[in-house]
Amino acid sequence: MANFRTHLGVAGVGGAAVAQAGWQLSLWSGWQSLIIAGLVAVGGILPDIDADHSHAIRLIFNILAVIAVVLAVLLLQHRLTPAWLFAAGGGVYVGVRYVAGAIFARFTVHRGLWHSLLAALTSALCTSAISYSLLHQPASLAWLHGMAVGFGFLIHLVLDEIYSVDMTGARLKRSFGTALKPYVWDSPGSALMLLMTAAHLLGWLPSITALRGVWSQSLALWH
Repeated sequence: MANFRTHLGVAGVGGAAVAQAGWQLSLWSGWQSLIIAGLVAVGGILPDIDADHSHAIRLIFNILAVIAVVLAVLLLQHRLTPAWLFAAGGGVYVGVRYVAGAIFARFTVHRGLWHSLLAALTSALCTSAISYSLLHQPASLAWLHGMAVGFGFLIHLVLDEIYSVDMTGARLKRSFGTALKPYVWDSPGSALMLLMTAAHLLGWLPSITALRGVWSQSLALWH
């Protein structure tokens, strides 16, 4: 499989290319180009958070912890005193970075459910829901944020499959087919839980009409 630097590097290049092309076509601003490029890069390492003690799991849960703290401050700033707000932010950081990270590592296996198209879809929907419902971004921009994470996620899965092919020996490694799959075939219960999570996000997402517009923009970008 590809290593951390390869995943981050390829996703970073892909994100920069997409962000630059969209900016040149005036599909988004220069500031949003940086955000979209960053989200593609994050999506490019996101699948490897199921690898215990990996660079990805530390980096991703650090990022998630910072995002959680920002959201907590935005939601609680008018309800708590500065001292309690500081304490709440610290508690949220520790809870996400260490407690949630440990629980996630305990109940996931590498190249399991988190290396699947279903996980890519759920991650993309979760990003759009956070962008729209919690950060109050415009509907079209929220969909773009989700698509950026999903694109980076797919880059990771494709790279893993490419590295599962031994070109010199003209053979497939045992890891072939364990990344780019719809879901985990031998664990339908876990897949159902992830599917239910994705379905639960529907109420937090922007309108489908906005998604159609974003999809049309994406096709224009591709052409």
